[in-house]
Amino acid sequence: MFKKLIEESTAKSPWLFHINAGSCNGCDIELVSVLTPRYDAERLGVKLSGTPRHADIVVVTGPVTVQSLPRVLRTIEQVPEPRCIVTMGSCPQSGNVFRGSYSIAGPLSKYVHVDVDVAGCAPKPEAVIDGLVKAIEILREKRRAMN
Repeated sequence: MFKKLIEESTAKSPWLFHINAGSCNGCDIELVSVLTPRYDAERLGVKLSGTPRHADIVVVTGPVTVQSLPRVLRTIEQVPEPRCIVTMGSCPQSGNVFRGSYSIAGPLSKYVHVDVDVAGCAPKPEAVIDGLVKAIEILREKRRAMN
């Protein structure tokens, strides 16, 4: 009984956890603007989580630096399965202008499976919302596959 109640309650309200892996804060500002009343991503049920242990979707911004890589991977491991990983902006996808630098560990996809890539530098709020909608759909499919 409780398991069914938990499954139904979490199906419509995915929680996000945001990881800054060394970004310039351009993507971070866009993510915050998506959560404000102007774009209102909360209408989709998306809420920002304060801890990775309560999150369903992980949003990573910034080029993954050598120093932040172990922390990013450890944080992603703390998110319970099924989880969805979203990269936001060009930096976590390719390194962008920082590619080839001694301090960049490379794209996040070298280390973990990335479900959704939201392209842009910085991506527009509409693109971020579209990426979150895709992440919600992928999360639902993963939950169905687990059951």
